[in-house]
Amino acid sequence: MTAVHNEQTKLLATALNNIAVAFAVIGFVTPITAMSFGVASAPTLHPATAFFAAIWLSAGIGLHAIGRRVLRSIKP
Repeated sequence: MTAVHNEQTKLLATALNNIAVAFAVIGFVTPITAMSFGVASAPTLHPATAFFAAIWLSAGIGLHAIGRRVLRSIKP
């Protein structure tokens, strides 16, 4: 069962990391890229935009940290 447990653990950690990357791209990278290219529907640069971008980025970092923590349960 150890090999199965380890593979399921790695799959869970990968899924969490993929969601973390999606959060960072959706909430942080996309608005900044849209503003830098001058997209008409891009958010304006004000404190609320920066706050929500920071929230999305923090959520991504948090999910990545959870994924790393899940990997600690891999058995030798």
